[in-house]
Amino acid sequence: MMTVKKTSIVNATGYDPYVNLAAEELLLNRLAPDEAMLYLWQNQHTVVVGRNQNAWRECHVENLHSDSGRLARRLSGGGAVYHDLGNLNFTFLLSKQAYDLHRQLKVIVNAAREVGIQAEFSGRNDILAGGRKFSGNAFYHGQNSSYHHGTILVDVDMSRLANYLNVPSAKMTTKGVSSVQSRVVNLREFVPALSIPDMKLALIKSFVAEYGGGGEQYSLADFMDTTEFKDLHDKYSSWDFRFGKSPHFDTTYETRFPWGGIEIGLAVTGGVVKAARIYSDAMESGSIELMADSLLGCHFERAHLALRLQEISRLHNSPLVAEVATWLKNEA
Repeated sequence: MMTVKKTSIVNATGYDPYVNLAAEELLLNRLAPDEAMLYLWQNQHTVVVGRNQNAWRECHVENLHSDSGRLARRLSGGGAVYHDLGNLNFTFLLSKQAYDLHRQLKVIVNAAREVGIQAEFSGRNDILAGGRKFSGNAFYHGQNSSYHHGTILVDVDMSRLANYLNVPSAKMTTKGVSSVQSRVVNLREFVPALSIPDMKLALIKSFVAEYGGGGEQYSLADFMDTTEFKDLHDKYSSWDFRFGKSPHFDTTYETRFPWGGIEIGLAVTGGVVKAARIYSDAMESGSIELMADSLLGCHFERAHLALRLQEISRLHNSPLVAEVATWLKNEA
């Protein structure tokens, strides 16, 4: 594993989701090989969907827009989340060689303990306090570097969650809960005086304690005056990136696995798949995109579709794709 020699902390001061997400990708592209970076940011009144989610299905878009909210899409997989100024977002950025999920989660857990809250990691991407989730996490792996980002609910307006997020009933049943509000908790329920600045300081302290390296601090403005940032901002704010094109599907297959839900939409002409789109809240966003591309040109028979996915699973050593292939062959 590569040794971290430099630690950096970048603070965003604005609340625009398209600026903050563009900056996140810019920081990933500019990360030094021996650097560990902590990026702290907040979005105001925003729903952020995962890389492969159907925005219209996951979010009550009309409700959000009527309340002057914004919808954004991130690079990582996982499910939709609501951000307001009672929520603090963090991103760990490291080289692929230095990336270590256990160490990064340890920073969050220790920061919570620093402010007097007993926290624990649970499930595929959650950190809990008192048995309820206050931090959801997701991951993205670039060519040379990776990031792990997530939320910390300090004092979020929980009434907004049900108004803007459309959580599938199958997901609720799997988790054994009846509403999205019952699954989550604000940290202020445990420490009423806790503030966002308090949580930032605890995170920075925990991050530097874990990685060393000095913890030099920067403002996001130090990185924004570039053509690269402008191009990234244009991408994240564009309609096509946020909502995507939704072709007419002749057939859809849908189910839920322990790792997440999946919906396969196929447009078929002359018995051949001409367009394919796969929506999912799976963490492995790359595997989802591989499947969609592989189905183009395939004969529209379940056995043929499953065989194509089996080939892709072997080629890319993906158990997730293999599981979808088995389901498609036997149960869809």
